[in-house]
Amino acid sequence: MSTTTPVPPPPLPGASAPKPRAAGSPVAGFLIDLGLAALILFGLSLLAGLLWGAVQGMRVGAELVANGAPAPSPDSIATQLGQPGALAQILMALFATGGAALILYFWRRRATPAERETSMRALGRPATWGWTLWVGTLVIIGSNGIGFLAKRAGIEPVPTNLELMSSAAAQFPVFLALFAVVLAPAYEELLFRRVLFGRLWNAGKPWLGVLLSSLAFALVHEIPGTSGNGPAEIAQLWLIYGGMGAAFCWLYQRTGTLWAPIGAHALNNAVAMTLLMVFGAT
Repeated sequence: MSTTTPVPPPPLPGASAPKPRAAGSPVAGFLIDLGLAALILFGLSLLAGLLWGAVQGMRVGAELVANGAPAPSPDSIATQLGQPGALAQILMALFATGGAALILYFWRRRATPAERETSMRALGRPATWGWTLWVGTLVIIGSNGIGFLAKRAGIEPVPTNLELMSSAAAQFPVFLALFAVVLAPAYEELLFRRVLFGRLWNAGKPWLGVLLSSLAFALVHEIPGTSGNGPAEIAQLWLIYGGMGAAFCWLYQRTGTLWAPIGAHALNNAVAMTLLMVFGAT
């Protein structure tokens, strides 16, 4: 018994084979990711603020009623709400920034099974942790070196989050340590290195990815107009944060696992938190 292979029908006159879809620009993809990150971050920050206001409003209203006061008006409740404390601000930042990082990771840059396997193999190599310790140490030395030289030149910036961190260190030292050393490095590396840098790295443009993602990392940490820092002070902080971001990009690319820059970032933050809690310095 013989078999025959079916022959596809000839194309219709004037018909052409479908053309493969051209890949989009990786820079456009990066800008889309960055814009989505900004929008999601703003939306989650707004939602966190509304939730805090609702909870505080109910608490203030219940206290007034319990004390026999007349039913408060919305204006009087708003006046008594005040501003979120250190703990509330940190939780709101965790919800907004961590949420944005997770949404973009699962939506735009989820790791493939092959990438996860590569990362797990890298975790078992001693060289991975050697590079992590080396880069983390260089970042600490470099940041302090830049600060020392800038101080000699009369430039002494005050980081935007210094007041918040100092207040949290005095009231909630354990939670602050957990946030700064474990949670913040994880979600910041997920967003800036995995999502943003990884977009251009995978497209064969790693140095452009280093430049653009590090600029974004620096800008998020020191936004002009949100503190009393002048142009020289802002430039110093951008240099520190941008250099830190570039070092973590290189470490991610060198080791092949995001856990390496997370570890180096955690080491840097642990040293900074120790200095803040023990000496009141940054």
